[in-house]
Amino acid sequence: MYHRLLASAAAMALTAGSASADYTLHILHINDLHSRIEPVSSSDSTCAPDKDAAGECFGGIGRVAAKIDELRDQLTAAGENVIVLDAGDQYQGSLYYSTYKGELVAELMNAVGFDAMALGNHEFDDGPNGTLELLDNVDFPVTSGNLDLSRSAELKGKVQDTVVLDVGGEKIGIVSALATDTVETASPGPNVIFQDEIDSLTADAERLAGEGVDKIIALTHVGYVKDQEIAAAVPGLDAVVGGHSHTLLGNMEGAAGAYPTMVAGADGAEVPVVTAYAYSKYLGHLVLTFDDAGNLTGATGEPILLDASVTPDPVLVARVAELGGPIEELKSRVVAETAEPIDGAREVCRAGECPMGNLVADAMLDRVADQGVTIAITNGGGLRASIDAGEVTMGEVLTVLPFQNTLSTFEARGSTLIAALENGVGQIEEGAGRFPQVAGLKYSFDASQPAGSRISDVMVMKDGAWAPIEPETVYGVVTNNYVRNGGDGYAMFAAEGMNAYDFGPDLADVTAEYLAQNQPYQPYTDGRITAK
Repeated sequence: MYHRLLASAAAMALTAGSASADYTLHILHINDLHSRIEPVSSSDSTCAPDKDAAGECFGGIGRVAAKIDELRDQLTAAGENVIVLDAGDQYQGSLYYSTYKGELVAELMNAVGFDAMALGNHEFDDGPNGTLELLDNVDFPVTSGNLDLSRSAELKGKVQDTVVLDVGGEKIGIVSALATDTVETASPGPNVIFQDEIDSLTADAERLAGEGVDKIIALTHVGYVKDQEIAAAVPGLDAVVGGHSHTLLGNMEGAAGAYPTMVAGADGAEVPVVTAYAYSKYLGHLVLTFDDAGNLTGATGEPILLDASVTPDPVLVARVAELGGPIEELKSRVVAETAEPIDGAREVCRAGECPMGNLVADAMLDRVADQGVTIAITNGGGLRASIDAGEVTMGEVLTVLPFQNTLSTFEARGSTLIAALENGVGQIEEGAGRFPQVAGLKYSFDASQPAGSRISDVMVMKDGAWAPIEPETVYGVVTNNYVRNGGDGYAMFAAEGMNAYDFGPDLADVTAEYLAQNQPYQPYTDGRITAK
């Protein structure tokens, strides 16, 4: 990979009219690692040590660090310029985060040696004080330019609006933005004020350009669709390195686009947009070439799959093993068996009915059915992995459901539930995590219609048969405490829900117990969600 990219860059230099003045910058980048510090399987769940030894696993912090070290050392030795970036969401996704929180994230990121990081929405999952654990312990700048933190006693002065790196005698400017819906997808609190991403990036890029910085990278956590909008709208950008949507780019099966994706920019030149999937499985490698005037003349690269061919860093492997000791017993406890893999893939569970969504919603409803609850709704974004066929460990269940959410029961009118479903499908084009997985309820949606007018044919059980939902009838509902309190845009549950109780059992425990009661579990879909 390295030799191929370097050869490509060299070929460009030989053909350029001002070859001696060309400046090449290699950007190594990751995003959305989500606490996958152990190797992962093909379905992004924790990979067992015996399977790792058999060469069946990917990623893990040891492989991330080893490949970055290898490329950084090779490129530096060859006289090339290198920066290492993280586009956010190191937090949340495994027992390591649940146990050790932000201090461990900072320790491991320092060991890898990042040059800059953009805040992700999940860095706010434990509120501003949780974010502070990262900010106070990393030895590199963390940036998010569209956050006004002047009212936040915890975070004021801790996050940089922009970053300027001196690399090979050139100033590399980094502007950054975090998705404005973080107020719905995490817990930043009322004192973290979000500004429009494009407006903020435009102002920051203009300011850096005014200071003589002529190479500007947007390091964002807004998602691939928004990244392309940013590339098209913000003058002065030379590249966008993003995260949030877990998008796979490149020349491989399942990729959503080219790596880099070239977008016609506000200045008339094309702007490369890149992102590198998630869960430590890929390392992005973008190569930018500039002429003497600071104009981008070339953009090449591809993501590197961190498979068994990458030998993990032994020091980090040992550290992960040490940290895993106290939680290994819980992780390795077998709780059930599944007859087939349970598909919880992001691209499936945020776009329609999925087997993992049915499992979790069924488990929720089963747990509280004796309380008169007849409907379960949960957010597809709360499902973070699939589960392989065979034995199911508690570690796998917790990888799927890492947020320590509890069951919440409440009452709601049919009109509130219809509004909730409209919210759930309102951002389906973006792969938003609010997509509603359900039990005890059926619905259809038409994504070609405007948001707010997509839901139809909502049916509920009445006297043992499916019947249309009644807007004025009050129904018993179960969800998780995050959604019940307005997360992922479900503000109507917080505002209109009645007789709420948010302190039920942990959703992961509920799901594990349901699997145990129904083993060997047979994953399924049954048409409860229909796309028109």
